[in-house]
Amino acid sequence: MSAIRDVHERTVQAPAEVVGALLDRLSAEDDPIFPTPAWEPMRFDRPLAVGAVGGHGPVRLSVSAYEPGRHVRFTFAPPDNGFHEMTVEPLGPERCVVRHVLEQDLRGADFLLWLTVVKAVHSTVVEEVFDNIERVAAGGVERPVRWSPWVRLLNRLAWGRAVAVEIPESARLIRTAIDRPGYRDAYRMELLPGMPRDPDGWTGILRDAFPVVAREGGELLMNVDTAGVKARASILVDERHVTLSTVAKADTVRGRLYWGVVRRVHPLMARTMLRRAHRRLALAAPSAGERATAVRTVASVTSVTAVSSGGPGRGQPV
Repeated sequence: MSAIRDVHERTVQAPAEVVGALLDRLSAEDDPIFPTPAWEPMRFDRPLAVGAVGGHGPVRLSVSAYEPGRHVRFTFAPPDNGFHEMTVEPLGPERCVVRHVLEQDLRGADFLLWLTVVKAVHSTVVEEVFDNIERVAAGGVERPVRWSPWVRLLNRLAWGRAVAVEIPESARLIRTAIDRPGYRDAYRMELLPGMPRDPDGWTGILRDAFPVVAREGGELLMNVDTAGVKARASILVDERHVTLSTVAKADTVRGRLYWGVVRRVHPLMARTMLRRAHRRLALAAPSAGERATAVRTVASVTSVTAVSSGGPGRGQPV
């Protein structure tokens, strides 16, 4: 058995109470510091408090200690052991240090996995958390963390997979696009915080420039006719998922021959295209810290505009 103790810390040019307030929002809907959507978010079954159960990705955790604004400890769920924790310590009125500590006893293959895979990803995620704290609390990051080629490869390999589902009831356009289609399928992935909710942002799922023939709510319908096959594809974006659906009908001899071959590889192609677009859009999205800063900037501009125009900022009702 090998004892692991991994420590990261950073001095932040901001008051401890400001940074501590960000720590208190960890795992909340508006979490400003955990680096999503590049990594799966941290989620718990209740607001941050002792006894909360959850984790991020395959890592299962529970909150075993919590001092608001100062310290939180997450204990690994059995059969794992150990914990990781974050602490904020003041260094004066305008400076503080943020520290992350991981302690765990590992043996055999688990220790080798830590050395070869987990440590690189863990260190990158922790440093990205620190980057986001600096973005929000101190106004910027002088040297943001950069992914190594190894971390980038691990992120790609671990990215979520599209799962097969029934065509959603809310995908009304694709459901009525073709009369009695001979083929239909749908694949879905979860939307991570910060990913686009506008279906127009997802048209890159299909590499070719297929025309959009209809729009309704969060759904786009595209004409993907090819080689004698009448086909339509739908991209549906709701609050939680993006779904790629396809319906097809082959009425000619040529179309039936073509589709008889293509339908064997279509599920793999559809899953791959959706997964590739999902990851590409996640990595291109603003970080949690950038989103939080943008929201604060908009709120400040709105407040200044209201005051200068004699609006609600001067005590008038909203």
